[in-house]
Amino acid sequence: MVSHREFANAGKKPGLQVWRIENMDLKPVPEALYGNFYIGDAYLLLFTTAAPSYSIHMWLGNECSQDEGGAAAIFASQLDDFLGGGPVQFREVQNYESNTFLGYFRSGIKYKKGGVASGFTHVVTNDMSAKRLLHVKGRRSIRAIEVDMTWRSFNKGDCFIVDLGKDVYQWCGSECNRYERLKAAEVTIDIRDNERNGRAKLHIVEEGEEPEAVIEALGPKPEIAPASQDDDRVDTSNRKKSVLYMISDASGTMEVSLVAESSPFKQAMLALEECYILDNGADRNIFVWKGPKANMSERKAAMSAGQKFIKDRGYSKQTQIQVLPGGAETSLFKQFFSDWRDKDETTGPSKAYTIGSIAKVAKVPFDASTLHSNKAMAAQHGMVDDGTGKVQIWRVENGDKVPVDPSTHGHFYGGDCYLILYSYGQGGREKHIIYTWQGLKCTQDELAASAFLTVKLDDSMGGSPVQVRVTQGQEPPHLMSLFQGKPMIIHRGGTSRKGGQSQSGSTRLFHIRQSSSSATRAVEVEPVAPSLNTNDVFVLKSTSGMHLWKGMGAREEEMQASKHVVSFLGGSPTQVSEGKEPADFWSALGGKKNYQTSKSLQSMIKPPRLFGCSNKTGRLMVEEVPGDFTQSDLATDDVMLLDTWDQIFLWVGKDANAEEKTGAPKIAKDYVDSDPSGRSGVPITTIKQGAEPPTFMGWFQAWDPKMWDMDPFERIRARF
Repeated sequence: MVSHREFANAGKKPGLQVWRIENMDLKPVPEALYGNFYIGDAYLLLFTTAAPSYSIHMWLGNECSQDEGGAAAIFASQLDDFLGGGPVQFREVQNYESNTFLGYFRSGIKYKKGGVASGFTHVVTNDMSAKRLLHVKGRRSIRAIEVDMTWRSFNKGDCFIVDLGKDVYQWCGSECNRYERLKAAEVTIDIRDNERNGRAKLHIVEEGEEPEAVIEALGPKPEIAPASQDDDRVDTSNRKKSVLYMISDASGTMEVSLVAESSPFKQAMLALEECYILDNGADRNIFVWKGPKANMSERKAAMSAGQKFIKDRGYSKQTQIQVLPGGAETSLFKQFFSDWRDKDETTGPSKAYTIGSIAKVAKVPFDASTLHSNKAMAAQHGMVDDGTGKVQIWRVENGDKVPVDPSTHGHFYGGDCYLILYSYGQGGREKHIIYTWQGLKCTQDELAASAFLTVKLDDSMGGSPVQVRVTQGQEPPHLMSLFQGKPMIIHRGGTSRKGGQSQSGSTRLFHIRQSSSSATRAVEVEPVAPSLNTNDVFVLKSTSGMHLWKGMGAREEEMQASKHVVSFLGGSPTQVSEGKEPADFWSALGGKKNYQTSKSLQSMIKPPRLFGCSNKTGRLMVEEVPGDFTQSDLATDDVMLLDTWDQIFLWVGKDANAEEKTGAPKIAKDYVDSDPSGRSGVPITTIKQGAEPPTFMGWFQAWDPKMWDMDPFERIRARF
């Protein structure tokens, strides 16, 4: 087995690792520059989950040489071998990346001109002399492409980023819509926070209102070109057009033989001793499945067999290839089979499992005392340590930071911003994380001050801390673990400053949910019945007393965490089991109404998927939201399709146009009817923005009913 020195640290902890092919060797890319790709180069990426399980991606720029592409393929195959042949392998091509790949880069990917051959290197230098122009494209999957620094590159329909180092200008064309501006702003913020370590100043510029600095950089402004059309997206009905082949090298050369001419297929068609190609070329997808008992040479040649297949069939070079070992199949692959069942199917929401040897599923319970010695546990739960290091918390007040009384640590108010400095020792050297927590109801001044104070704190510590910006309701497990056995308690509004506490409502409801690392969060939600969820614990305080409500799918640990919420609220609770609620419980919540009771949340096998239906390009298209979706992925000027397997929701944004509204129900029906796994008759529910039923909201944790009270673009603009 070939082992490259870079493999020594590969897959040791959860998350992403990125290397570039340089002079036929692997060179790591600095973490702050993940998501930046030179189009003249090839890259190797490894994503490790908490389980651990692995995905290997080979990325090829449009201008990379054949030699570099070949080297990337060899390293991908060696890394797969090094990790025991268990990873899923992907071949990615610029502009046509898989959704799995795009999901790693929530603030978009940036394509840069040049490459190794022309001396371009990935170096974090706080480059204040930068001078480049980025064209931002896409609504779900954001791509920022470096283009010629000239007005000829502009068009009225898109956003562009004029990056001048110290100042970064987001230019918005007169015909671009609010959601595209919102997504472009995420890229702009990412440039400031990661490439410039928070040290650049951001500006939003409307077409026709360009400041002197932009004119100086680009020269006199001519007439701007009209909006350009995006590339056509593949139609979902192509999912039916797939063929299954067996591949074998028994004769000494790789041979391909037909197994089934069209999907849906049966799982029994896959023999454990063989390898197969599932050809969904009409949808630009090829899957190579490696049977666990297939011979070693066939398993190792899987990726090259896929590449040869694309060439022999005359398919586009942009076709994606996924190589899947038996037992590590992706949802996309499984949907081509009408009867797919996983071995040892596991139930329960958001639990982490170790997939050490494929299909043997063992849960690693969290035990803080053995975290340092048990690397699998550290990986599985995504924790740098057990949270017992030193914690300092400040509240942002009048542009400065004021220490928070340690007796109230763990309480966060939606009207405030906080800086949390966490220090922990590793190998005798202290490391630091700065969490900047931003409440949904804090002022613009506080948002700006929190960003400034974070940079200042970072500078005072030599620029070494890790900075994590956290929006209320999206707290990572490690931050939740800092309060030593107590849940992190998040109050809807108000502030923790002395004398500033606003009067809380007479009725309050707290939603308690535990992460896989046993860290819990108690989020105050609207005190109405639709806020309940069968999988969790809730504490309700009203004038008629206190109730502790336990949903059917709730865990004992969530019940334990609820005691801290109870003691904070004061009083002794009546325990209420789901289904046996007394009348005063429902009357405190304004009456009994439907809430999220979906058992599919308790035994999720297929992850829910979110799609946008948009005709912004002139024809109605469906595009999947990559990665883990959140409420902010619901584009208010589109119709969104949420597939929860046993139900399809169509969410209609208030700014969606007539064609999107009338065309979306047909898309939903075609989407289900064309599903290769033979789903039909699935209920399709159409709902409107602002009137979401609990059956929809329950798929988004810590749903914020007031999210759209303020324009989402104005909210992100406040972070400039």
